[in-house]
Amino acid sequence: MTQFQQKLHRDLPPTTVWGYNGTYPGPTFEARTNKPIWVQWINQLPTTHFLPIDHTLYGAGLDVPDVRVVTHLHGGHVGPESDGNPMQWYVPGRSRTDYYPNIQPGALLWYHDHAIGITRLNVYAGLAGLYILRSKADFKLNLPCRPYEIPLVFQDRSFLSNGQLNYPSTGVTPYHPVWVPEFFGDTAVVNGKVWPYLEVEPRKYRFRMLNGCNARFLQLSLGSGQPFIQIGAEGGFLPRPAVLNQLLIAPGERADIILDFSNFAGQTFNLTNDAPAPYPGGGGQDLPLIMQFRVTLPLSRPDKSSIPPYLPQPHPMKPPIKTRNLLLTEVVDQNDNPIVILLDEKPFAAPPTEIVKVNTTEIWNFINLTPDTHPIHLHLTQFRVLNRQPFDVNTYKNTGQLVFTGQPIPPESNETGLKDVVKAYPGMVTRIQAPFTDFCGNYVWHCHILEHEDNEMMRPLVIVH
Repeated sequence: MTQFQQKLHRDLPPTTVWGYNGTYPGPTFEARTNKPIWVQWINQLPTTHFLPIDHTLYGAGLDVPDVRVVTHLHGGHVGPESDGNPMQWYVPGRSRTDYYPNIQPGALLWYHDHAIGITRLNVYAGLAGLYILRSKADFKLNLPCRPYEIPLVFQDRSFLSNGQLNYPSTGVTPYHPVWVPEFFGDTAVVNGKVWPYLEVEPRKYRFRMLNGCNARFLQLSLGSGQPFIQIGAEGGFLPRPAVLNQLLIAPGERADIILDFSNFAGQTFNLTNDAPAPYPGGGGQDLPLIMQFRVTLPLSRPDKSSIPPYLPQPHPMKPPIKTRNLLLTEVVDQNDNPIVILLDEKPFAAPPTEIVKVNTTEIWNFINLTPDTHPIHLHLTQFRVLNRQPFDVNTYKNTGQLVFTGQPIPPESNETGLKDVVKAYPGMVTRIQAPFTDFCGNYVWHCHILEHEDNEMMRPLVIVH
């Protein structure tokens, strides 16, 4: 991990960023299932942060160094000593080596910084990259493969006129003079490039998409009107392809997408976004344009790839032994600005309450009392979305009673596979079934809006014998 300058657009001066191995985003790992690897993460960053730190946030006080890092393999089924726990940070001049056993289905994972109280700043500075885990099924299926398989990391940024990253330095509440509840940039960055275009052939492509934004949801559409054919999510393949006119992905979510440009030779069209920010209430900076596709390359070879009607699935989970109801709440000041956002009404440092027996399965019900959709991420596990059910928020706030106002709603067609991030909508109970296998120790679960995560919306997850 170093600080360097990288040119993100031809019309922008070089931008100071942080990155892994001198690149932003970091290098893409290619790993194989059941073939473990070791990774040494070396912190060679300067001792001064170039983004504004709020020392009132837990874990980011004046008693700790400003520059601290720890890398989390998001979606990785790994032991606690290699999970990138936010309290396991280390300073410039130090390193740590993590062991990734890769004992899970093939999927698009990603790695990013996770240091307590400054995750939003370190990721915004550039500390993120992709980790493609391939299984035997990947090679047996006749999907588009390189050079027709392309990762797309979507992020939003704002820039000063001198090309440097701009992140707010003034908060919305006196309780936290620097922290802002969400960051929404005015510029799309894809694979480290500002508003890029991609030249493609008139054939099928496989795009491994990641929403790497701090807080922005993306609801993507194609100017060509063609559908997104989604074959996988965070934990690997869906049971069958989902055909979508729009693709909604929350921060931290991934989508394995097939796009077929066969009927669009010679055409140019945009990938656009119309998700409100924050989601779903809106009122923040919109970001309508993401990137452009140009179907201008000649067909170099016949397209013999295909989209299978069904996709390989992992073994079923054990039946659940416990159900937990977990509240999503926020505390606001006299002007209705958030002071903290909480999971189960507890700060991060409160004693652990999510203590789970290893090799068991549980149902977790997220009861969202806030006006925002929260992308909830559990470390260690890949879970299944069971359903969502609307309830009367005011009745719950006044009496603590869950009064449902409608029937359970099944998961969306692109939520039927294994996932590690789930969208918990406001006024809904979102139910997941999660297995906790193989490893014991200290993990975390949290909202993947990074500004929320840095201000208490994270809790310990302890796996015990």
